[in-house]
Amino acid sequence: METRLPVWMLALRGVLAIIFGVLAVAWPDVTVLALALLFGVYALVDGVGLLIGAFRDSVEAGRRVLYAVAGVFGVVAGVLAFLWPGATALVLAIVVGAWALVTGVLDIWVAVRTRANWLLAVIGAASVIAGVLILVRPDIGAIAIAQVIGVYAIVAGALMLAAAWTAHRERGAVAGDARHA
Repeated sequence: METRLPVWMLALRGVLAIIFGVLAVAWPDVTVLALALLFGVYALVDGVGLLIGAFRDSVEAGRRVLYAVAGVFGVVAGVLAFLWPGATALVLAIVVGAWALVTGVLDIWVAVRTRANWLLAVIGAASVIAGVLILVRPDIGAIAIAQVIGVYAIVAGALMLAAAWTAHRERGAVAGDARHA
């Protein structure tokens, strides 16, 4: 039984993360309002993607719960960013840091529990590190937070794209082996 998210969904998450990261790094003096809205879009789309993945027929119950929890957390974080875009850099930093920490721990847990692609564990570790750094020093200002978040998103997005490419190649190899059997 196939239990992984579709490759295109992982690739889409990677592309969106890279776009978000580049925007955050390119405009480090972005206002808290613009950063909140950029983060809101990213977290909302990522959360919806995870929720869609949670309700696929091919997803086993344990992973369904993890995808659903991460998806709900992403949607809630995105909606909160839209409802309070004028939040201070401190509040936004805490929301972003908590989101990165929770999704990172869940990615690591899924990777270890399911023996999934090791890149998922690396993505989770990068997310945990970014979350901890942000939560330890939320007072460093919007520009530094934007740069940390941007670099994290670029790294995580690149790793997601690499994981999607690896999964695509592995599935192609399996399909090719099946044709020759």
